[in-house]
Amino acid sequence: MKKGIFIAGAGTDTGKTYISALITKKLISSDINAGYYKAVISGGPGDAEYVCQKARLKDSPKDLISFVYDTPVSPHLAANVEKNQINIEKIINDFQYLKKRYDYLTVEGAGGLICPLKFTNDEIIMQTDIIRLLNLNIILCIPSGLGTINNTVLTTFYAKENNLNIKGIIMNNFEEENFLHLDNKKMIELLTGIPILFCVPPKCENLDLKTEILTKLYGDV
Repeated sequence: MKKGIFIAGAGTDTGKTYISALITKKLISSDINAGYYKAVISGGPGDAEYVCQKARLKDSPKDLISFVYDTPVSPHLAANVEKNQINIEKIINDFQYLKKRYDYLTVEGAGGLICPLKFTNDEIIMQTDIIRLLNLNIILCIPSGLGTINNTVLTTFYAKENNLNIKGIIMNNFEEENFLHLDNKKMIELLTGIPILFCVPPKCENLDLKTEILTKLYGDV
């Protein structure tokens, strides 16, 4: 049975690509046939290039993204500017192709969880629509510093309202001696009822996590 998970952010620049690379690298180093996919990206294909480099994937980065926009703005706006709207059928087909190649597929989102991918007079497609179509559970990637409580609680509330399942939360750039980070961790678990799966320290190269724990987060796809 093939497995998949969606890495979402509680905002932009939360470290989704960094975490996706660490997870994929961990699985591959444990002799698991693991891959990576990103449906839409704006600002060039840099995310896929980074994951391929860090996780030592043999794929060409361009084969791991369905729609690449050069304009570094929200995907829906980049699509309008570049006159190249996303196509759900292509996203599903690309996902299915990679799912056949890999046993565990890590899918990275664009921006925060609430991200419009297409916004025209004819059709509106939100990132949450793609998550539902691909039948994926979510791991939420969040920063550890000031402001993360508000963004995380609002994001988890939105997910629940849209019938999306967040399996757990990863705190990025977490400092064990930082009293703010420690309190944020405690408060987020209390306010959301969602567990903090693990905390990634700054400049982490390898996840200090048992592979069995990681693979249990992936759902059948």
